[in-house]
Amino acid sequence: MKRQTWQREAVRDALDRTEGFISAQALHAALHEGGSPIGLATVYRALADLATTGDADSLQSPEGEALYRACSTTGHHHHLICRSCGRTVEIAADEVEQWAKQVAAQHGFTDAAHVVDVFGLCAECTRRAAGDSPG
Repeated sequence: MKRQTWQREAVRDALDRTEGFISAQALHAALHEGGSPIGLATVYRALADLATTGDADSLQSPEGEALYRACSTTGHHHHLICRSCGRTVEIAADEVEQWAKQVAAQHGFTDAAHVVDVFGLCAECTRRAAGDSPG
């Protein structure tokens, strides 16, 4: 078990206060704005540790950047993520689970794992993009 350090706790607390997914660089900047002296490499390590232990979700953005958020669901799950505002919805994907198992079995693979995250625009960002912003 990893030793709890003030740096890891600072990263965990900042992640808990963040809506949606965030990059290590953006989280580091937020910590610095709050007066924390924590280094960027330490933020990366802490986020990787949190993702490994299941305390954070991790995914790659469409641009290939690693993004993180505090995990609210234990176990394997999938997300819908807004490319504009970062709003995230956890989704069930039973069909994906079955498909992954079938494809793996057809090719003689066992113990298959997968990552599926769906990126799009949420309803609010779609309205904004169309120029129909309410209010």
